[in-house]
Amino acid sequence: MEWKQLLYLNYFRVCLASVFVLLSLVDRPRLPTGEYGSTLFSTTSMAYALLAVCALFTIKWRRPGFNAQAYLQVMADILAITLLMHASGGVRSGLGMLLIISIAGGSLIMAGRTSRLFAAIASLAVLIEQAYSWLEGTALSPNYTHAGLLGASFFATAILAHVLARRLRESQALAERRGVDLANMAQLTEYVIQRMQTGILVVDDNFSIRLINASATRLLELTTRAEGRPIKQASAELDRQLREWWNNDIYEPQSFRLSESAPEVLPKFARLGTDPSAGTLIFLEDMAALTQQAQQLKLASLGRLTASIAHEVRNPLGAISHASQLLAESPQLDPGDTRLTEIIQEHSARVNAIIENIMQLSRRGRTQPEELMLKPWLNQFINEFTAGEGLAPGRIRLEVTPGDTRVQMDPGQLHQVLWNLCQNGIKHGSADGRLILRAGIVADSNHPYLDVIDSGPGVDPKLQQQIFEPFFTTASDGTGMGLYIARELCASNQARLNYLANPLGGGRFRITFADPRRRQVA
Repeated sequence: MEWKQLLYLNYFRVCLASVFVLLSLVDRPRLPTGEYGSTLFSTTSMAYALLAVCALFTIKWRRPGFNAQAYLQVMADILAITLLMHASGGVRSGLGMLLIISIAGGSLIMAGRTSRLFAAIASLAVLIEQAYSWLEGTALSPNYTHAGLLGASFFATAILAHVLARRLRESQALAERRGVDLANMAQLTEYVIQRMQTGILVVDDNFSIRLINASATRLLELTTRAEGRPIKQASAELDRQLREWWNNDIYEPQSFRLSESAPEVLPKFARLGTDPSAGTLIFLEDMAALTQQAQQLKLASLGRLTASIAHEVRNPLGAISHASQLLAESPQLDPGDTRLTEIIQEHSARVNAIIENIMQLSRRGRTQPEELMLKPWLNQFINEFTAGEGLAPGRIRLEVTPGDTRVQMDPGQLHQVLWNLCQNGIKHGSADGRLILRAGIVADSNHPYLDVIDSGPGVDPKLQQQIFEPFFTTASDGTGMGLYIARELCASNQARLNYLANPLGGGRFRITFADPRRRQVA
């Protein structure tokens, strides 16, 4: 900045010296400039112009340093203008007023008391010139009053310029600090926005994306840069809801999914200011996090309910079961009554299993998600499940691509969910069919997934929406709680359990895990 100021001052010097050179070349007898020394006037003008041109290069090269160049150039101004003033008749020529500009310029670009030094040197130069003119006989009588007033104006200009320069520097320093603060604040704001768990989009009045953070990019499964593109290209459903809200402020946005494996997203809209052209702010909430919190509240309520169920149902149920066992031991029972006692035992066990499943949910503590390397964890699970269910080695095949896939989930709850799904796969699959555990990364959303694929007939399309409902079962000996509990456990870990159609036949349950880059709510 200071070099630029010095350059501007030198531009004035070049212009001024050029004017003097032109005046020295004009042949006009009555011209006041150079009246008492045309040779001195011409020589000084030429030298002054040459110095000003050379200064353009020294300023560009910044050699010598700033202070040295500023001193030398202002001193050259004082010397050159004093000589030109002497050649033109001294103080009465009026050229001395040009020194005010040089002193003011030097005072503005130099700090400290330098401004008063310039004023003092200029005043002495004017007084010396006046005295020399009188001694030389050029001036009939010395005009010291005029010279003194001119020197006083030099000091006044220097002092005012110094005060002004100091305030300008203070203002500049304050502006620079404010600029740094604003830059830091902008950087902090961008950092916070980009790392928010909530997706953020800013859309202009033409429904084009002006700003989008990383969470929104993941929730909308975008793989390319979205800024400047119409929001319809990112999500047609989001564009539709935004337009409906734009036309009707009381419109209530609905949650949606971009694909079967994508997270469920709930949009919220807010106008940026009162001007319609200011645009719209869109918040995208990942429903998995909200569902997880709702699960905690629901399971807490379920815990209180199951406590009363255990007390009110299990004791009478135990008495009924015990009584039926005693009755079955009676030798006087005929075969028909014995069958009735067996039915009582079977249904008592089924009711007890339902109560155990519900209490299992209520006893479960808060989720403790961990980062798991999926392939070695699944290998260990397969060995444990094969031994526990008495299956032949190789009955379960594992496919993990890429091999270093990692997931975020409570390992105990993942074990419980996967054990349930594998039991269902073995139960409903063909007698000699294999069970496949296939894991990887969803290409569009970057979410890890785990598929449990069996060789059975699959689920009837009419029943696919009901299989996760509590107490729904197609088996006579089932409780209808297994898949419901599995989905609840997945939701508690911000994961999703869905049944997907398998084009090659068989049933396929998919666990879509939470993005490992997103922090889970404990």
